[in-house]
Amino acid sequence: MTMLVSWVGVDPHGPTSMYIAADSRISWDAANTFDFAKKVFASKKYPEIFGYAGDVLFPSIVLGQIVELIDAGILLNTTMTCDQKNKIIFEKICESLSKYPQLYIGSNVQIMHLSRDTEVDTKVRGYPKFYHYKLTWSKKNGFIFEKISIPNKSGLLCVLGTGAKEFNEKYLLYQKGRNSNTSRNVFHCFTDTLANIQDRYCGGSPQLVGLIRKPLTYGISFGIISEKRRYYLGMQIPNNACFTNVEWRNNLFEICDGGTKNIKEGAAHQPNPLLKKSATP
Repeated sequence: MTMLVSWVGVDPHGPTSMYIAADSRISWDAANTFDFAKKVFASKKYPEIFGYAGDVLFPSIVLGQIVELIDAGILLNTTMTCDQKNKIIFEKICESLSKYPQLYIGSNVQIMHLSRDTEVDTKVRGYPKFYHYKLTWSKKNGFIFEKISIPNKSGLLCVLGTGAKEFNEKYLLYQKGRNSNTSRNVFHCFTDTLANIQDRYCGGSPQLVGLIRKPLTYGISFGIISEKRRYYLGMQIPNNACFTNVEWRNNLFEICDGGTKNIKEGAAHQPNPLLKKSATP
């Protein structure tokens, strides 16, 4: 189950943004699925975002709790480095998993944690740094911790889940196109793969969270315009909702107006040259 993708945007000064995108389907088997599950999480008080693949119930519970603890000011403080923040977060996840009934957990749990310096004096230290961590647990190997290197150019960081094979195959083609080594190239590949995926355990709408370099900004949960419908963290949003409090993107990664569902006036168009018709979804 799941297609979970992370990537980084880079300019001449270094990383400017990092994102996690996921599908929205959870499956009991190929015939019994639910296409509105939340798989990505963003703190509103700290620059921390998360996503999961593998087992569904445990990470969806624990990551919701972790974000609530962060936003309540219980788990982290602003003086911590990203490594210190990650250590506390992953230790709490491991503690919770050790108390979870092993009979009822899947064969593996995979969790991404993307982080950025919380408070940085840019006059002294320059631009804030970004970090990517991955925690994997399996019945066979136990816990494995990884710190994923951030490259010096925009592009893919990590792909998890059963949809990874199809994504990686398609990404080889995308990297040969004129949008190679750009942030939008990864999202174009993600939405194209999801729209045409053969893996019946992946599906539903895209969902997206991110971090940006701008000081005093925190995790961002984006609304998604897909197939002329609005979604937020996997859930379809009704027409009578309020759309102004959320930043909206479409399947081309273009900044959109949540009310009209069209690209915002003055926003950059991001055509996908690998699609026959790269119109706004």
